[in-house]
Amino acid sequence: MTKPRRWALLTGAALAVSALLAGCSGGGSATTGTKSDEIDYALPANFTPNWILPIGTAAHLNTNNGSIAQSLYERLIAYDGSTGKIAWDKAGSVATAADFASDSKSVTITLGDRHWSDGEPITSRDVEFWFNLIKANAKDWGSYSEGKAPDNWTSFTAVDDTHFTITFDKAYNKDWMLANQLSYIIPLPQHAWDKTSASGTVTDADRTATGAKQVWKYLNTAAGKIADYDSDALWKTISGPYGLSSFTTAGKVQLTANPKYDGGEKASIKTVNLLPFTTADAETNALRSGAVDYGYINATDLDQEDSFTAKGYEVDPWTGWAITYMPYNFNNPDMGAVFQQLYARQAVQMSIDQKSLSKVVFNGTATSTYGPIPQAQESDYVSDVQKDNPYPFSTKKAAALLTSHGWTKQGGTMVCTDPGTSSSQCGEGVAEGTKFAMKVLSQSGSTVTDNMMSAIQSSLEKTGIGFSIKTAPVSSVLSQTPTCTADESSCDWDLSFFGTAGSWYFPAYPTGESLFSTGGSANFGSYSNKQVDALIDATTTSTDASAVQDYSAAVAKDLPVIWLPSPDYQISVKKSGLTGFDQDSLANFHPAQWKWSK
Repeated sequence: MTKPRRWALLTGAALAVSALLAGCSGGGSATTGTKSDEIDYALPANFTPNWILPIGTAAHLNTNNGSIAQSLYERLIAYDGSTGKIAWDKAGSVATAADFASDSKSVTITLGDRHWSDGEPITSRDVEFWFNLIKANAKDWGSYSEGKAPDNWTSFTAVDDTHFTITFDKAYNKDWMLANQLSYIIPLPQHAWDKTSASGTVTDADRTATGAKQVWKYLNTAAGKIADYDSDALWKTISGPYGLSSFTTAGKVQLTANPKYDGGEKASIKTVNLLPFTTADAETNALRSGAVDYGYINATDLDQEDSFTAKGYEVDPWTGWAITYMPYNFNNPDMGAVFQQLYARQAVQMSIDQKSLSKVVFNGTATSTYGPIPQAQESDYVSDVQKDNPYPFSTKKAAALLTSHGWTKQGGTMVCTDPGTSSSQCGEGVAEGTKFAMKVLSQSGSTVTDNMMSAIQSSLEKTGIGFSIKTAPVSSVLSQTPTCTADESSCDWDLSFFGTAGSWYFPAYPTGESLFSTGGSANFGSYSNKQVDALIDATTTSTDASAVQDYSAAVAKDLPVIWLPSPDYQISVKKSGLTGFDQDSLANFHPAQWKWSK
């Protein structure tokens, strides 16, 4: 896994929202309009939209970039949690049906009677165009994970203009394939985009690997010219409920309802202004002045809720389909051997008081999470083992667990005094005199993060575990805590923390192949457990609904990371009268669903 890949995954999951908690100087400006046909929406602080192409590359996977692109180009199969339950949103999808073969080795998709904004029909050829581009440029695609899409798709066959079949390399769990693989597909206007230069002629260039690479280069080059988005005809052929009116390099975006849209999510509000802010404080000031219709406040500002409701706002926490955690570096040459001991990880987890952190640090806007499946929403995926918290908070029991395994508290810190591999000794590779002292490189610029780290430090100290904190911007945290081997100089990190507002946002089906499988693309700490690998494989291939729960239970007990409370995605502040939706726990926004009721 390369460093850019790691950055991309976190950008789409945590970076944009971690900026919500940063307090800096500066601000953005809002526009005002007729509230029956216009809305001003505040983007997360320090987020500058920088991509329009509905194919994300490594530097452009931010969830807000994706939401903007999907307003212009609808997904083949869109998943949405804004209905209160994460499910296939057929109203916002180009496909109307997905019929899997009896052997689960292929699927035939049916397209709706849909058209591009220039009147051309959306056909199987437009899906094939996306398929060919991704197949030829998989390693440059931001959502690529080796062995998964498109590697596990062996062929694309157009049956007719509205039906096509994708064949897989083996049988897969249908829910996983639909939600976590096929949902990536976005039909692209082949009749307008299948060329290798702006002056070129549209051909079938994508049908050869060389041609597909040239088309990819042309599209990505055009997408890099933000100043040209308004004028470039390339971005005028759209399928979604909105088109682009303006897109500035400063990050202000204006969307206008697409009058040619013929899908199921026709826009009710004509104009959507997406407003950038350099700080959360500047955005809060815009809310106070009434210049923003849909914004946010920090969890630490919840005691000021009445001041916003008095101005005609509603305050509504936005929960995320996410987990928050700190990965151990199992390959650290000094502490790696300690981290390899399950009892040691148990002692650490028993020293984390998630309920108190949720209450005190997050003002009650975080959910205690005890395993790899999000717990802020009801689902059938969480095992009873995870729900019941296998390692309840108790620094007294945590300390006793360490002393029963050969550790003695000296000067307030546990030290290995009985090395060896028996059940009462420190464990394989743990040398006599090793201090149980960890250091974390954590996100800077967030008061909430700082408060949480200080609370964890105090709690671990009671157990006898040292915990030193160093902070850096998220980009530096990512670059300084890479996946590594013990002989590399970059492997001197113990723990990494890259944002309080959700470490990892899942697709609809919350499996762990990227996070916790051996060699996974986002397995930052090099965790490896063959039993867990087999359970993860079962979640993607088994038709047994219990497979995900089995995985949930095993990973909750084995502790590949330090589980932490999962905060809400944001604390939304919305003008009264803005209706038509719940907030999407997948962290997307859907302006076509918004309505003014008065």
